[in-house]
Amino acid sequence: MRDFHKPGRSAVYATNGMAATSHPLAAKVAVQMLESGGNAVDAAIAGAVLLGICEPQMTGIGGDCFVLLTPPGEDRVVALNGSGRAPAGLDADALRAKSGTIAPYSVDAVTVPGAVDAFCRLSKDWGRLGIKAALAPAIHYAEAGVPVAPRVAFDWALGEQNLSGRARELFLMNGKAPTAGQMFRAPGQAKVLREIAMEGRAGFYEGEVAEDMVASLQALGGTHTLDDFAKTSCDYTDPIVGGYGGLDLFEHPPNGQGATAILLLNMLKHFDIAGMDPWGAERAHIEAEATKLAYDARNRFIADPDYTTKADYMMQPETAAKLAALIDPKKAMPAAAPLTEAVHKDTIYITVVDQDRMCVSLIYSVFHSFGAGLASDKFGVLFQNRGAGFTLEQGHPNEAGGGKRPMHTIIPGLLKKDGKPFMPFGVMGGAYQSTGHARFVTNVTDFGLSPQEAMDAPRCFADGDVLNVENGYSDQVKAQLRDMGHNVQTPETAIGGSQAILLHESGVLEGASDPRKDGCALGY
Repeated sequence: MRDFHKPGRSAVYATNGMAATSHPLAAKVAVQMLESGGNAVDAAIAGAVLLGICEPQMTGIGGDCFVLLTPPGEDRVVALNGSGRAPAGLDADALRAKSGTIAPYSVDAVTVPGAVDAFCRLSKDWGRLGIKAALAPAIHYAEAGVPVAPRVAFDWALGEQNLSGRARELFLMNGKAPTAGQMFRAPGQAKVLREIAMEGRAGFYEGEVAEDMVASLQALGGTHTLDDFAKTSCDYTDPIVGGYGGLDLFEHPPNGQGATAILLLNMLKHFDIAGMDPWGAERAHIEAEATKLAYDARNRFIADPDYTTKADYMMQPETAAKLAALIDPKKAMPAAAPLTEAVHKDTIYITVVDQDRMCVSLIYSVFHSFGAGLASDKFGVLFQNRGAGFTLEQGHPNEAGGGKRPMHTIIPGLLKKDGKPFMPFGVMGGAYQSTGHARFVTNVTDFGLSPQEAMDAPRCFADGDVLNVENGYSDQVKAQLRDMGHNVQTPETAIGGSQAILLHESGVLEGASDPRKDGCALGY
């Protein structure tokens, strides 16, 4: 139980419906959609698209999304991959000759946005009120403006340097990042959302909006064409599943990194995690070593599903056993192979459960802070830089190529218990997300923490040759980790963020929201 003498956050309980996300305005709008007769899909779309206005450094209609949902009255999990592809003209040889890398804040890293197509498909197939109703709140706030929240202001200032050209005019105020409480408006994006509301996906991927995006990208040297945008299509896929502590974890298959979370949990089964101090050096060390090994496998194997051949190998118990045996419980190993994508921490997540117990777990991102730092000239659509998730290593399954989807870090999660939907959840934080999923699940299962307690707890993350350790860990634990050989550092910002909704057998919903973000869980 929470110690009410100390700062903290209470869980939120309700019975009719609930939403949890990283900005209170988006959580409120999602619940309002439920109260007005919408279902969890309507609410999730409304909240997610609004987050592109509330947290533009994290996400926007120029980005990608992934979705897990459970239909009302059913136990099956549906997965929708809303990640876009590289333009057909992307040439790895040309990029190797040009610089040898994919510059993250350049047009070379811009992949075609996939989220809008996914939202329209999701609304048509599973929503109740239609895309026009779902986009109405975001249209209103894009025009009227939203006050910048404290964590958003902090991240905005950190990402200010990533913006260039038209994006600096649109996302800075007098050349500087806004401070908390200042109003941010995006009237150009309101016009785009109106086109989507009236014309569906064609309002974004065809016509005036698409012409603006393509002309802007081509002017920057991009190979993007109208045909690349018109061909964009999301895909339903079969989720992958792993088990831990009596729970089944559902994840997206490649090009998402969900298999990495399953591999991590399979490795942790070989250690007595429950017998360790939850915030001690031993657990932090084992998790860090498992992360290095799991992410090395990820960097070798995860790619566009048409090019991935080893995802099943990653999830086999034998693979986890072999890797776990490489971990020295007393000594840190060198860093695993470098990440094939530049690390970031800029993502939003929203989860909604409605009165019929449809669950939606949705994650939505422009990758780095403000994506590529580039925006379209007329409407101000901010472009993602998900192409920085490719590698230029020849023959690698994730080698950059025209029409390919890059390896993605963003992964929504959903837990089942005894075959029933138990808890949709997500952990933001770029590359951290697989480790974050494993940490959240072990917090809940091995240590019996509530979802809110599991989020409040301190985090650490083995990131390359650094072990980032939050201030929630004691100085003694940090010293012990250094003695084991870890390069312990304090991260510039708190590690990630998270949201969850637990479905109790009694019918009560329990919502949790990470204090590292500005948001909250709300129910009715």
